[in-house]
Amino acid sequence: MKRQITKQLLYWRDNLRRKPLILHGARQVGKTYSLLKFGKKYYPAFHYVNFEQDEQLSAIFKQDLQPKRIIKELSFYLDCKINSESDLLILDEIQECPRAISSLKYFQEEMPAQAICAAGSLLGVHLGDASFPVGKVEFLDMYPLSFPEFLQGTGEDDAYNFLMGLKTGDSIPEIIHTRLWSHLKNYMVIGGLPEAINTYRRNKNDLFTAFKAVRKTQTDLITTYMADMAKHSGKLNSMHIERLWRDVPAQLAREQDGSAPKFKFKGVVPGLSSYSRLAGVIDWLVKAGLICKVQIVNSGHIPFSAYGKENFFKLYCFDIGLLNALGNLPPKSILAYDYGTYKGYVAENFVAQEFIASGSGPLYCWRERTAEVEFLREIDGEVVPIEIKSGWVTQAKSLKVFTQKYCPPYRTVMSGKNLFLDEKNKIHHYPLFLASRFPLALRK
Repeated sequence: MKRQITKQLLYWRDNLRRKPLILHGARQVGKTYSLLKFGKKYYPAFHYVNFEQDEQLSAIFKQDLQPKRIIKELSFYLDCKINSESDLLILDEIQECPRAISSLKYFQEEMPAQAICAAGSLLGVHLGDASFPVGKVEFLDMYPLSFPEFLQGTGEDDAYNFLMGLKTGDSIPEIIHTRLWSHLKNYMVIGGLPEAINTYRRNKNDLFTAFKAVRKTQTDLITTYMADMAKHSGKLNSMHIERLWRDVPAQLAREQDGSAPKFKFKGVVPGLSSYSRLAGVIDWLVKAGLICKVQIVNSGHIPFSAYGKENFFKLYCFDIGLLNALGNLPPKSILAYDYGTYKGYVAENFVAQEFIASGSGPLYCWRERTAEVEFLREIDGEVVPIEIKSGWVTQAKSLKVFTQKYCPPYRTVMSGKNLFLDEKNKIHHYPLFLASRFPLALRK
């Protein structure tokens, strides 16, 4: 499958002042696959080592952190000479060897020509800030496949090309809008994890079989993440982490007003009913990349972070497919788009996932009194409010309240409706499947 992160990897490769790169993200999002494909296609040779598969690798970094010696010993280990002027070195699961992370500082200082890409999961869980060679490495975050990547990865090239080619002023023919909406519902079931998408691809000619197999794959992936929690956080803490993670879809389903609620701490873990008691558990899941934390703010002014409280936020799952699997939503109900008010939260989770994958940075929700707008984005120094509607009814009272108070350049509603940028009334209507393209660029 083609991934958008390849463009960022190429930019890194061609940067004359590049530093060793650490590719970070939750397990199973495709980090290893992307790096191996990148090395094979864009380097004369690449060399791969995995610290989780072979614990003896860590011994190479125990003696000292001299780059020349490390390269020499890695060459012996791989039984293949590493050309530091032209080859790519891939250090996978680097979180298992903290000294390998420390060595990147010396590679940057003493052997800058050596191209090094490291990949790691749970880096924030394993290591404190002091363990990173600050200023000596570059970071890239990787996420599940976005909706456009899903289209390309499932062979829907015409739909992908149309979606990615849209510019401000374009329109979407109804027949194409209907087709993209159908693909979006499939994506809501499958999500963006490569293993789930590959399962779908192998069975897509029989959708009943495909979605049944996808849900089995998702269940297996959830078990894998639970095992990670037990392995990396201790028995008692892992039970708390698992309870909270499983509670995310349950909390999203509690309120009936069409908007995801503030996360409530009471009742999640028996005996722990305050933010201070659960903060460590939430931080673990955030650092592991398994949840998205959206701060709720009480002002529409920049910087958003100045107007929020530490214990006032929403939580979403990092992958829409796993959200629905954790919540036991049947694929049939999702495809029929018939699962009550819960579909509003699914739509929000989807948009949050798309925004983050497209590089939006931290996300914020606005709430004052009874008015709430799901997302605030800073676009070119301006505040843009974005309301999420799961279907075709797009009345947005809270958006009007925000507009009257803060006078944004325009306001956006994402829903089931077709694309329409009403410049006269300063309302931009985006179909949900265009979330990753927001805001559309001007046609040159």
